[in-house]
Amino acid sequence: MPEIEIIAATKTLQQQPLSSIARKSRVAAYARVSTEQDEQQSSYEAQVDFYTRYIKSNPDWEFVGVFADRGITGTNTKNRESFNRMIDLALSGGIDIILTKSISRFARNTVDTLQTVRELKAVGVEVRFEKENLHTFDPKCEMMLTIMSSLA
Repeated sequence: MPEIEIIAATKTLQQQPLSSIARKSRVAAYARVSTEQDEQQSSYEAQVDFYTRYIKSNPDWEFVGVFADRGITGTNTKNRESFNRMIDLALSGGIDIILTKSISRFARNTVDTLQTVRELKAVGVEVRFEKENLHTFDPKCEMMLTIMSSLA
């Protein structure tokens, strides 16, 4: 009968540190309608419902919430409470990705749009504009965002 030789391992596999294990992206959405009219109200509710289901259905995402402002103009971000709470949370590390229907839902002022997007990008937060198919981590995005937000 042949003799069996046991060869001891020379290296052991190390467990990955918890910090290197991939975590889910924390995702929020922003919805806004500019008037309180009935058709706008249903659009508002549809946006909130859509983004809630959309984010929760992605197994790689953690739902942070849908931030929404009603009956508030998009030309200035100062009076948009939910928008400002969302931006503050994102800047403090609580959100990784922000989804929004379009540039005009996010902001209609080119300066506000670009300034906010740049601040978010600087801390690693991506904004995705669904209608225009723009993602702020795409290098070509800022030029397109400048053009499109000036039209919005």
